[in-house]
Amino acid sequence: MNAQGFDRQVFNFNPDWKFQTGDVPKASQMNFDDVNWTSVSLPHAYNQEEAFRVSIEELTTGIVWYRKSFKIPQEFEDKKVFIEFEGIRQGGEIYLNGEKIGLHENGTMAFGFDLSEKIKFGNQENVIALRIDNSWDYRQKSTNATYRWNDKNFNANYGGIPKNVKLHITAKTYQTLPLYSNLETTGVYVYAKDFNIADQKATIHAESEVKNESNEGKTLQYEVVLEDADGNEIAKFASENIQFQPGEQKIIQAEKAIENLQFWSWGYGYLYTVKTRLLENNQLLDEVKTRTGFRKTAFKNGMVYLNDRVLQMKGYAQRTSNEWPAIGLSVPPWVSDFSNHLMLESNANLVRWMHTTPWKQDVESCDRLGLIQAMPAGDSEGDSKGNHWKQRTQLMRDAIIYNRNNPSIIFYECGNESISEPHMHEMKSIRNTFDPYGGRAIGSREMLDSQEAEYGGEMLYINHSAGIPMWATEYSRDEGLRKYWDEFTPPFHKEGDGPLYKGNPATSYNHNQDAHAIENVVRWFDYFEARPGTGNRVSSGGVNIIFSDSNTHHRGEENYRSSGEVDPMRIPKDNYFVHQIMWNGWVDIEKHSSHILGHWNYKEGTVKNEYVVATGAKVELFLNGKSLGFGKQSYQFLFTFENIQFEHGTLKAVSYDADGNILSESTKKTAGEPKEIRLQLRTAPNGLLADAADIALVDVEVVDEDGNRCPVDHSEITFELSGKADWLGGLADGSNNNILSKKLPVINGINRVMFRSTTEAGKIKLKAKAKGLKSAQITLNSVPFESTNGLSTQFPGADLPLNLERGPTPKTPSYSKKRETIYIANATAGANLEETYHTYDDNELTEWTNDGSINTGWIEYEFAKPVTASQCVIKLTGWRTKTYPIRITAKDQVLFEGETWQSLGYITIPLEKVETDAIKIALIGANTEADAYNEIIEVDPTKELDLYKDKKAADAKGQLRIVEIEFYE
Repeated sequence: MNAQGFDRQVFNFNPDWKFQTGDVPKASQMNFDDVNWTSVSLPHAYNQEEAFRVSIEELTTGIVWYRKSFKIPQEFEDKKVFIEFEGIRQGGEIYLNGEKIGLHENGTMAFGFDLSEKIKFGNQENVIALRIDNSWDYRQKSTNATYRWNDKNFNANYGGIPKNVKLHITAKTYQTLPLYSNLETTGVYVYAKDFNIADQKATIHAESEVKNESNEGKTLQYEVVLEDADGNEIAKFASENIQFQPGEQKIIQAEKAIENLQFWSWGYGYLYTVKTRLLENNQLLDEVKTRTGFRKTAFKNGMVYLNDRVLQMKGYAQRTSNEWPAIGLSVPPWVSDFSNHLMLESNANLVRWMHTTPWKQDVESCDRLGLIQAMPAGDSEGDSKGNHWKQRTQLMRDAIIYNRNNPSIIFYECGNESISEPHMHEMKSIRNTFDPYGGRAIGSREMLDSQEAEYGGEMLYINHSAGIPMWATEYSRDEGLRKYWDEFTPPFHKEGDGPLYKGNPATSYNHNQDAHAIENVVRWFDYFEARPGTGNRVSSGGVNIIFSDSNTHHRGEENYRSSGEVDPMRIPKDNYFVHQIMWNGWVDIEKHSSHILGHWNYKEGTVKNEYVVATGAKVELFLNGKSLGFGKQSYQFLFTFENIQFEHGTLKAVSYDADGNILSESTKKTAGEPKEIRLQLRTAPNGLLADAADIALVDVEVVDEDGNRCPVDHSEITFELSGKADWLGGLADGSNNNILSKKLPVINGINRVMFRSTTEAGKIKLKAKAKGLKSAQITLNSVPFESTNGLSTQFPGADLPLNLERGPTPKTPSYSKKRETIYIANATAGANLEETYHTYDDNELTEWTNDGSINTGWIEYEFAKPVTASQCVIKLTGWRTKTYPIRITAKDQVLFEGETWQSLGYITIPLEKVETDAIKIALIGANTEADAYNEIIEVDPTKELDLYKDKKAADAKGQLRIVEIEFYE
């Protein structure tokens, strides 16, 4: 029998939905009258307008119904029809034409259904309806178990259908979808192997799970076409003929060595299109297009390798909701790119999505941009048991299958805190089953001594490792609002002032911008000091929590978390520019830069400290051309100039290397009086799409007569929007954070507002005016969006450009060797001799301690040969709170004597240089206790990793307790 070809169809199923809050009787039935329901286009959360208006725990929850009428052309009558939901929140019952077709409950992951037997074709109407419950205490129907990641601390509850929906129509012999929940299928898997990075070669492997649901046997050929980023075909290869019996389901594959490949890299989001085809008698039966990239990874020696180059992880722990005011997470793809690209512009290379799997739109955005991702499954805090653990493994399975072709995912995270070794093994087995060749490490937070995990790293503290990479999964969690420059600028916020947190002063959660930025310099220094090249045990970096202020767990004066480097509208704080300076390289600094904190618009007579963050060895400050001298350097990057008196004009910082050569310059100028409003429109590259889901961003600045932003202006702007758009507004001080308000002040001279398209294309005009300022306006025309009978072939984001700014992975080394490791041969001690090895075993969950007597508080290390040590790097138990008076000697010659100091892990002690084959460390007084970090415990107040959960440790006065120690020449 001759095969009949068929071109697989994929439709955008987002248009023409309706919703109604409350549990509406009979809303699942076809003939239900929904004429008075609210019309929306997806993605859409029914409570999204509450984003940032209310605190996370106050977000509306309960039952909501969504309905949609649609028609499927008659030509598809004998085909397969599948629906793909990228995710709903939380649990949903799905009905088609009045009949329940399924249930989905995890609130996070994509899922699908086969509609083929229940769909009506031609001019017949179909109705799909969803009853969705986003209650915080939602329980799984089959087990009565809650979902631990449905948590009021971190998972903003935007209920309904806040993600995209697609409809797939295929022949009856087809490649399956990567939707394991309900469909139990795995789809297409594409990866590269046998890499030769230098010669740009690799073997490209493609495989597809294929089902033959026809009533006859098939002889198929599996053909693979590889197209480059410009759409040019660069390779074609195929399998031998493969026999399929009726009803048979199996995986088929083909592969070929390819030359002249472009490898996906940090800031180089090079993607290929892989077309996998099923052919019968050279007739096309099915084709799937997979957009993917190829990169080589390795995780060893305490380091992460990308395309054979070491990369220290630098980035952000970001809430998975990645939300915006008044619209929540349901933004168009170009806005995901806009937000995620800002991370790249700050020189971040990694985003660790927190607690739950990111939605596909953000995953694909990171692919395009060249931003590495750590992908969690779903978790709250700690390990799980019983049904809760089963939920987590099922979610990880589904997420891996759905996202395994996305090159930006390099880490799979099994939990927000350490899990048991059997559980880590089980998660690893899921990875090995469904993504054995993807080049992804699987691990969890705090897996510091795991034999199963492939990466680890604590939440707050720095780790060193010579084995699996250790990177901090979240650090520097202080908070500060963008509106507070410093104590000398309106609204004159005193550093640290704000509401109590859990009954205690909350200085760290109510920073001014300069103090918040300085804190981030201090916190990153620990990781920079232990970067690759600094020894055998190194830090693989860390991610700062969080990138953008979030409608989640908060501790400061607002009802949202203000830890971000940008505010909720993605306007940078000084934190943002600080990271640009410190992170400018794969490991070592590769491009020098500098930044003056704050502004230069003060009252005459103001005297204050000025701070410069720079990569040089020294920084000189100039005011109107006159040198103010050199700053005091601390934490590598921070330069402090004390008691600088304000003078109208230009402040200039010049950064030099040790030999006096200029490396970089930065300036701040005094702005004039506010004169006018300036508007800047931001839309997708092809304009604002009239699909009732696209949005436009508008930057609103107050500037002086020369066009300079006025950084201390807080003028209230009144907006008038007319035409084919709906107002979303922005965020600022005021009732309900001014969400949806058309009166909005600028903050430090700038703010940003949004409006959303309607289903009708046409002219849109936005006017902005304020008392005493020249008004401004913008006009634009939205772009028509085609939709017929609820289906569209237009996919927003399909034409978004790839970001190739950083270029391919450099072939030069990313770091130079800074010092030589001195290897310890053995050790003796005043007590517990059998435990001395714990201090140099590359395991931060072991320690050595004496018996509590000062006289036994000593340990001596022997080396294999005489050496000249210049540094001792040591991690002492109670590193955050305890100080130890110690003496370090070599054959009675004192190399160091004094008190250790608190840290977030290790401290580096300089030693007098002397050749020796042994060094002794002795306790010479009682310990003292004083928390240097304002009780930085969060969520679990009993968690004391730096005291090894030993509550008596704080009272011990004669203990010397060492976790790890290193010596360097």
